[in-house]
Amino acid sequence: MTEWHEPMESNMRYAHIQGWGSYLPEHVYTNDEIAQTVETTDEWIYRRTGIKERRIANSDETTATLSMKAAEEALGRAGLPPSKVEMIVVATSTPDYIFPSTACQVQDHLGATKAAAFDISAACSGFVYALSIAAQSIQSGAMNNALVIGAETMSRVLNWDDRGTCILFGDGAGAVVLEASDTPGGVLASVLRSDGSGRDLLYLPAVYQNPMPMLQGGKWQNGHKNNQMVMNGRQVFRFATRVLAESLEEVTEKAGLTVNDLNLIVPHQANVRILETAAKKLKLDQDIFFSNVETVGNTSAASIPVALCEALKAGRLQADDHVALVGFGGGLTWGATVIKWAATPPEPTRWQALRTQASYGTARVRSRFRQWQRRVGARLGGSPTPDARMRDAVKGDKE
Repeated sequence: MTEWHEPMESNMRYAHIQGWGSYLPEHVYTNDEIAQTVETTDEWIYRRTGIKERRIANSDETTATLSMKAAEEALGRAGLPPSKVEMIVVATSTPDYIFPSTACQVQDHLGATKAAAFDISAACSGFVYALSIAAQSIQSGAMNNALVIGAETMSRVLNWDDRGTCILFGDGAGAVVLEASDTPGGVLASVLRSDGSGRDLLYLPAVYQNPMPMLQGGKWQNGHKNNQMVMNGRQVFRFATRVLAESLEEVTEKAGLTVNDLNLIVPHQANVRILETAAKKLKLDQDIFFSNVETVGNTSAASIPVALCEALKAGRLQADDHVALVGFGGGLTWGATVIKWAATPPEPTRWQALRTQASYGTARVRSRFRQWQRRVGARLGGSPTPDARMRDAVKGDKE
């Protein structure tokens, strides 16, 4: 029997974050505006959640378009041409389609012709799940880089008459670029967990949950009217405060650290009261938890990468710092990742930025050409199946 040995240090591969970017819709929706449609006040919302405002996508924006803008910024900062991207993973609960995936739409927009592309559905934990999978793909040698995105248009699936949920959520997208390196650091450890017995505490029905028309004796109902999120806020609060603390302790131990070794924690931005409770449980200063929930609200799978980008902009991370990302959400799902931060890459030059933008224009032209080519090929080539021969054979048998 062959013994398994730990790989030599020289052969180790590490997954480092080398680029990041985010995008928030321009439209700001304040607590005072919400108070005009449901029975609440700015003071009531802020005291219970820490939220003052959130961003809402306009009619021309979708989860895919938000993802594309965040992805462009992340790739530009990393200096990674789309043609060299090997994997695109989008974490979202609000895709534009069941299929194709949001990631495939991003792949086409970017012109990432060599990339695998798929979505992950793990609710507000989705970005941590996606980052962990991408990092493991790089560490194993299967991939050399990956574009990981968290994006949501939660405003499309809210019941705006439900005060318990409509005050919490907003729209946005964040992205990071992971690249392989032989320099120790990057993603050190991850912990991913789930508990499906809590699926009734926070859920979003699929648009196809209605019975078939012939079974209900009528026409299809508007699935999107039933496609609204439902949440038991009190139970979710208890769950979140417990797993946030537990997963941080577990993942730091797995990385050979303690929570006191962390320089920054970027949690899912659900509710500032959850962060306060978790800080007390862990006996940590609340300042170590970065929060932008006041101005962004809960953007589900987008919240961690959007907050990470803001933390970097604020100078909260330096080379060799240890940062933990921790998420929790519907499923129930939760997870955490510890990263040893690398040196911040230089800003792309103006020439690099122009060249990258030109490549996106080329990608759009290529995409339209391929669509045109398929339509023309279908008209000129006829059916690719032997239908005609089959019809002739049946006709001959009848004669």
